[in-house]
Amino acid sequence: MLPDAPPAPGPTRADAGAALRTLFPALAQATPATLARIVDHGIHRKAPAGTVMFDAHTPCGGFPLVLSGSIKVLQRYPNGRELPLYRVKPGESCLLSGSCLLGHNDYTATGIAETDVEVLVVPPADFEALVASDAAFRNHVFSLFGERLATVLSLVEAIAYQKLDQRLAALLVAKPGPVGATHQALADELGSVREIVSRLLRVFEDRGWVALERQRIRIVDRAALAALANA
Repeated sequence: MLPDAPPAPGPTRADAGAALRTLFPALAQATPATLARIVDHGIHRKAPAGTVMFDAHTPCGGFPLVLSGSIKVLQRYPNGRELPLYRVKPGESCLLSGSCLLGHNDYTATGIAETDVEVLVVPPADFEALVASDAAFRNHVFSLFGERLATVLSLVEAIAYQKLDQRLAALLVAKPGPVGATHQALADELGSVREIVSRLLRVFEDRGWVALERQRIRIVDRAALAALANA
């Protein structure tokens, strides 16, 4: 993760240890030696929104603990389409990074900073040592697999069994207030193409459910959208 970026000035050991305990409940049960190792050996990184944190077919540079911001993990296809898989937020770690480190494989997807992000990256050697020696750290890592597997299975179920109009309605309902996103951004979120999403949005507008404005979608009838999403 960001193997070529220079480290950012890190917090003090006490501040970093307190942040880890607060953000990562599982690590609060780790031994003091484990927390000290993470803080002392971890690489503190900051990256602006839009930064490619890691890319497919590249080696994993460590296990990221996200301190602030959000990273979107997605699959890119040769035809230019993207399929978002999951997001990594403060207090979370990247499942794919853990999988690559455990399996000694390259990344199979891409991670992009959705916002300015701050991470503490545990180097590969320390990651392997901590998984082997500390039960709390090991539980944190393996709990990721259960959580993210459920997320990915829900995504597969939605793609397989829900129509695109239902998924679009669900996406709109999940966003608070006016939706400040382009049609292309919504298409990327759904793993679809802009033309189809634009056509569906015009249908929603004709039904009086939304009002299409410049780079913004105003929700007019949230109940109708929710009914479609849950149909």
